[in-house]
Amino acid sequence: MAAFEDLVFEGKSYADGLHKEMFDNCTFSNCDFSNAKIISCSFTDCFFNDCNLSMVNLGQSTLNNVQFRNCKILGVKFNHCHDFIFHVDFDNCILDYSSFEGRKMSKTRFKDTSLKGVDFGEADIRQSKFIESDLDEAIFYNTGMQETDFTAAYNYTIDLNQNQIKKARFSKDGLAGLLSQFDIIIED
Repeated sequence: MAAFEDLVFEGKSYADGLHKEMFDNCTFSNCDFSNAKIISCSFTDCFFNDCNLSMVNLGQSTLNNVQFRNCKILGVKFNHCHDFIFHVDFDNCILDYSSFEGRKMSKTRFKDTSLKGVDFGEADIRQSKFIESDLDEAIFYNTGMQETDFTAAYNYTIDLNQNQIKKARFSKDGLAGLLSQFDIIIED
């Protein structure tokens, strides 16, 4: 297994994918991982900036304390990542139609991120923060969202009967997304 530590990778294309490689404290800037197979790799304390990871296959890869900033990450199945020590944060990313189904990811931060159609079904997102993030058509089913902060999120629809929401925080503006299952009319 090849190991890389404290390196910066800039403007690289990973179309041929990666297999069983370890990256520790590495930065990827303006790199293209789109449609690549990243299989059984490990990323620890890594930073992805201005990268395209759309449709990347992360099969059994480890993401431990990985930060994504200004990245395009369309249709990625994060639920295929290795279960051990999964921790990620997103800032100003496009994560549309990705999946975190069944993923344990408490205390995750989503800031200024588009999460349209993202699947959080049966995920554990407790104590996470959604800051100025768009959750239009995001899927929440049997999701653990205790103490999660949605006060600055928008466009979400959450069925209160199908999720664990104890002490989750919402703004008054988001109440319509919590009451939609009752087919009521909310007026200003």
